[in-house]
Amino acid sequence: MTFTCGGLPAAGALLAFFCTSSALSRVGERRKRGLPLAQAKGSRRDAWQVLANGGVATLCAVAGQPQGLVGALAAAGADTWATELGLLSRSPPRLVTSLRRVPAGTSGGVTPLGLLASVGGAVAVGAGYAALGGEASALRRSLVGGLSGALVDSLLGATLQAEYWCAGCQSATEDSRHPRCGSRTRLRRGYRWLSNDAVNALATLVGAGIALI
Repeated sequence: MTFTCGGLPAAGALLAFFCTSSALSRVGERRKRGLPLAQAKGSRRDAWQVLANGGVATLCAVAGQPQGLVGALAAAGADTWATELGLLSRSPPRLVTSLRRVPAGTSGGVTPLGLLASVGGAVAVGAGYAALGGEASALRRSLVGGLSGALVDSLLGATLQAEYWCAGCQSATEDSRHPRCGSRTRLRRGYRWLSNDAVNALATLVGAGIALI
């Protein structure tokens, strides 16, 4: 749908996001799995993750809004790069709302490496769009829209996103059933309906809106 409705530039943006994000998810994968809130699904993506990261961009392509597509994918790229590389940071992350130190992998935690990576993820999408015939302004739209979306993702992760507690492992998780031990968990903060996938979808929506503006 993206290729048919958006042409080569849209396909370039999508491929830039998909290829770089898939590659980065495998960097330091063993170390990431040992972190408290590392992605339980690992480097593989399920249907909900695909919809959360690409649904808004696809709708923009169908609606003939290429700027929105670039912003949505840039937000997804910025967040993914920040997560995958930020988890490997040697400096402890700080919560975006209070700047207090939090364990690596905590939703809403940011590091200098992660922030720098988010710039790279956003620009990569814009570059992919421009490289295959898209307008040069895509780089500016992707940078601003991508960083805005990634920031919203961090803010929601630190405040409203559901966080659960596993009594057996004595650790936090983003899942109602702890993937490490299979035990049911208790909601500690946030809203049950606001999962990581829902936060990602909202972040891409913000990225699309900012890029359109």
